[in-house]
Amino acid sequence: MDGARLKVKASEVDEATFLKTYGGIYEHSLWVTEGAWAARTGDNLDSIAGLHAAMTAVVEAAEESKKMALLCAHPDLAGKLAVGEVLTADSRSEQAGAGLDTCSAEEYEELQSLNSAYKEKFAFPFIIAVKGHDRQSILAHFRARLLGDRETEFKTAIVEVHKIARIRLNQLTK
Repeated sequence: MDGARLKVKASEVDEATFLKTYGGIYEHSLWVTEGAWAARTGDNLDSIAGLHAAMTAVVEAAEESKKMALLCAHPDLAGKLAVGEVLTADSRSEQAGAGLDTCSAEEYEELQSLNSAYKEKFAFPFIIAVKGHDRQSILAHFRARLLGDRETEFKTAIVEVHKIARIRLNQLTK
């Protein structure tokens, strides 16, 4: 799928169309898509691999404060936004795909407790690319990562954000 061409190709559209199409790949962080557009050369953004590489490069080159804002743009897992249906369509679908919309009362309470403890310790929400995980797997990762240090967890969260972006891009070829 790396060489898969996107339906909407940067080499064939204007900036507004590109930003409208790909602006939500990184949760509430249009600056990533704007940076990728600014780095376009020929058809380098026309494939999943090319666009993902450009977006990843934008994030990796950003100051820590921008990366922190990117992390903080993500919702808590099975949090109040999910209950209130305020999530982006992508986040809602991703969380539902992992069964987070059908948590038992005990699982929900544990997730709320973990969300609070994690944000208190690291100052950003727990982020995991939930595709391929179920509730128990997510809870296990959550518990384990809560034991880590901030530097490692910050890097891990950024890697997970890139995974989420890749999954979202893969869906745009279907």
